Amino acid sequence: MIRIITTAFLFICGMLTAQTQYETGMKKAFGLWGEGKSTEASAMFERIAAVEKDNWLPSYYVALVNTTAAFQTKDKQTISALLIKAQAAQDAASLLSENNAELLVMQAMIYTAWIVYDPMTNGMKYGQKVNETYAKAAMISPENPRVVFCKAEYDLGSAKYFGTDTKPICAQVERSLTLFANFKPETPFHPTWGKDRAEATMAQCGEKK
Repeated sequence: MIRIITTAFLFICGMLTAQTQYETGMKKAFGLWGEGKSTEASAMFERIAAVEKDNWLPSYYVALVNTTAAFQTKDKQTISALLIKAQAAQDAASLLSENNAELLVMQAMIYTAWIVYDPMTNGMKYGQKVNETYAKAAMISPENPRVVFCKAEYDLGSAKYFGTDTKPICAQVERSLTLFANFKPETPFHPTWGKDRAEATMAQCGEKK
């Protein structure tokens, strides 16, 4: 009996230690990203993903960090490298979690980044894929604020390009703010981002009234 209890205790301690290492690593990675050190943050998330082989979140954040960085740079070679890295991480995360609305949003963002990279070449190639991916995400999780907002943000970009009415799209941005206010992540490390961008976008919508 003592041996069984000891074994169980050691097993639980091992789980707690692993959890602590995971939490510490994730917090450190978020901290690096918050400091603007996207390369270091990506590397940290990659190291966590190598250990957390059944957890889609670290690879998801590798994809998110690199895609976000791609939107923020103008160097074509750098953008391409960032998006290739993002897609590899996205693929790894998708293997661990099928029919995941957060990952579908991530995939749509990667497609969108490629369109921004070269609108003339990639607009036709990825435009329909973006719409299809957001539609699938909406079927899975229609109340997810990132699903609603990111689709609206993409539609606003298209509306500005083609000169179409943005009022219905702004209504979706407004709806996303209500969803953000009521959203509760599954864990502290699940995605919660987007509210600030939605608020800024809504302010721009208001200026056009």
